Amino acid sequence: MFTGIIEAVGHIAELKLRGKEWRLKVSCSSLDMSDVQLGDSIAVNGCCLTVTEFDGSSFCADVSNETLSLTSFQNLKVGSKVNLEKALMPKSRLGGHLVSGHVDGLGELLEQHEDGGSWRLVFRVPDELAKYIAQKGSICIDGASLTVNTVDGACFGVNIIPHTQQATIIHTYRPGQRVNIEVDQIARYLERLMLGERAAQGRDHKQAGGITAEFLSSHGFDR
Repeated sequence: MFTGIIEAVGHIAELKLRGKEWRLKVSCSSLDMSDVQLGDSIAVNGCCLTVTEFDGSSFCADVSNETLSLTSFQNLKVGSKVNLEKALMPKSRLGGHLVSGHVDGLGELLEQHEDGGSWRLVFRVPDELAKYIAQKGSICIDGASLTVNTVDGACFGVNIIPHTQQATIIHTYRPGQRVNIEVDQIARYLERLMLGERAAQGRDHKQAGGITAEFLSSHGFDR
């Protein structure tokens, strides 16, 4: 688990194909590695990776083809900057929100403009993720916990204060940028819970497609 509070910005030092999977080496001289052990989790641009090798200023992790295909890792190259966060410890402050490090999909930056010292950014997500995003709710973008300011269909807006701009890779974003998106876990669990007994019926069941008007009516939500 993570908090979405970025601890350091690193960069990709190596990206090599080893067998059928990729080996990623991240240079992270500004990340405190004193308490890192083999097998620990570190979020790289919001994607939870397992440390397979490390020293005082870098670590390695294996990345499957599945992860490459579902995340912005497919666009990484040697020298690319990445957001880094070590896994949450029980004594840590929860400064952002609970983040699993499991990317739900890719978003795209549509608009970017200044607002005082802050930036206003508008992203679009895949249609299937739109239902999980709520105004004033939480969203994780490339591992950074942010508050949703506006929602319009599959588009949402966030405000980026100067500190966040400089402490993350967000200051490098330009319209068209593809980013890793993780929606709030509460929204995902709530959707599953609302299915009730239908959750056990499987994807192919005709009633297992999600919340319908009939379902809401039968549970008193039209009164």
